[in-house]
Amino acid sequence: MASGNFDDRRRLTATAVKLLIAGGFGVGKTTMVGSVSEVPPLRTEEMLTSASEGVDDLSGVERKNTTTVALDFGRITISKDLILYLFGTPGQDRFWFMWDELAQGALGAVVLADTRRLDSCFPAVDFFERRGLPFVVGVNCFDGAYRYGTEEVRAALDVDHSVPLLLCDARDRESTKQVLITLVQHVMSTTRMAPARY
Repeated sequence: MASGNFDDRRRLTATAVKLLIAGGFGVGKTTMVGSVSEVPPLRTEEMLTSASEGVDDLSGVERKNTTTVALDFGRITISKDLILYLFGTPGQDRFWFMWDELAQGALGAVVLADTRRLDSCFPAVDFFERRGLPFVVGVNCFDGAYRYGTEEVRAALDVDHSVPLLLCDARDRESTKQVLITLVQHVMSTTRMAPARY
């Protein structure tokens, strides 16, 4: 019991960094948070119902039967002095109003993209560009999807060369870790701010 209390006190003095995982509906945000979180991730998934017909665009993800209605949350302890908190955004247009709240205090973001539906990540790219929030693009390589090169995807998204863009598999812990490492390195190289304490 005493060691648990010590761990709790240590966590209170650690620097906490908030990162967002964003992108369109069905690109793998919930999967990415879950693949790397050291704690069971908080998920706010609900079943899709007939009420969403004509509202949610299921093009390319016709077999998807759940959707995130608020956020996903996960945690990664990098060291005794640094903890990453991951917040996955909802993907459908009708929940975009929540992005402003989720972005409060975030130091950076991953924009997750699906090459079968690249247009679904345009709003996320625009959102972070307008706010000047550092971001990287992770191209989630779905089984059976054509594998485009990173420069082809960069040209299609019209993303500046200063924005890191890498291929990944949101299901794979090591792949997700590499995306997050790239994001943290990018944030450190583009800002001189010290991480905020929460």
